[in-house]
Amino acid sequence: MLIPIGTEVRLRRRPAGNYALMLLNILIFLYTDVVGGAAAQHQKALWTLYAAVPDLGQYITYQFLHGDWLHLLGNMLFLWIFGNAVCDRMGSICYLLFYLAGGVFAGVVFAAVSNNGLLGASGSIAAVTTAFLVLYPRVRITMLLWFFVITALQVPAVVVIVFKIILWDNVLAPRLESGIVSNVAYSAHLGGYAFGFCVGLSMLALRALPRNQFDLLAVWNRWQRRAGLPGSGGAMPQGRPVRVQEMASRPLEPLVLSPAERLREEALERLAARDLGGAADRYLELRRMDAHQALPREAQLEVANYLAQAQRHGEAADAYEAFLAAYRAAPDAPQVQLLLGLIYSRYLGEWGRAAEHLRSALGRLVQAGQRELAEAELRQVAAHLPGEGLDS
Repeated sequence: MLIPIGTEVRLRRRPAGNYALMLLNILIFLYTDVVGGAAAQHQKALWTLYAAVPDLGQYITYQFLHGDWLHLLGNMLFLWIFGNAVCDRMGSICYLLFYLAGGVFAGVVFAAVSNNGLLGASGSIAAVTTAFLVLYPRVRITMLLWFFVITALQVPAVVVIVFKIILWDNVLAPRLESGIVSNVAYSAHLGGYAFGFCVGLSMLALRALPRNQFDLLAVWNRWQRRAGLPGSGGAMPQGRPVRVQEMASRPLEPLVLSPAERLREEALERLAARDLGGAADRYLELRRMDAHQALPREAQLEVANYLAQAQRHGEAADAYEAFLAAYRAAPDAPQVQLLLGLIYSRYLGEWGRAAEHLRSALGRLVQAGQRELAEAELRQVAAHLPGEGLDS
């Protein structure tokens, strides 16, 4: 079983609109299914969308109803993971309108192919999920793998959303279970996915949402330019040869990047060219500009490792700290904490910070050799901290 549990997206502001939606869903569930009694159950029946004879108000109200605790918790998990990032990008008011519109469209699609009742936030959350894909296609999603062993792994958003959530969960798996009666409204899910993708992409194209070099349109535009496809600004005209001078006279129009975005892009380009020193310099300049910045997970770790190997211990410690701040749930976070503990202890003499990271690493490390190293180093650190021992 694969369950999404987090993303790499760092929020710029508190997503109040998404918090409000989550709270409203929970409160309505508590009223209709826990404390409201028979009157609340009657109200729930009135708010459910009946596709055979739909009431206009039901296209809104059905979005806040749930069948049971598992239904609610599953939807709130997805809303937390994807909704916070989308709300941060859209702003609360725009996000709330988008969420409700996605649910209405999902309900319309369901009513067009079914005569049954419909309740749940899944259609709205499906719209939010594909909007996340449009806005953050290169982000990695942390997945909990539960199959004989329990572990976490990070997978690109496009793989998780397109292949796992949309194709497998809503297209292929239902066909494999064709003989099993299911109460899942797959058509509403697919309607929500289509709405979120199309509307999200349109909002980017019309500049209704702020653009950056990481959104789907920017990724697509860069791919077009590299491939020389028509309409990309770098394509060769058909019907006659093109001289080098002609191509040079029509330069590609660059994306407008902020100074921080430019430095991030340059650091990633240097890493791709294996210029680790240049990538580290761009990264450090980025950190001086904005102390909250971090590169994508693997790039951040690669820069930190380079700084450590170059014996730039203070800068390496800061880069590892930035990695932990951005990717605390990453599978290699315990090893990073062990490295940080060693750097603080052996090179920087910051015994308190060393002890903090070593103790935290001990609680999460699995390999015996790494645990022994952390314990041995912690004993050395404890000698510099009066009144503290290994188990403090």
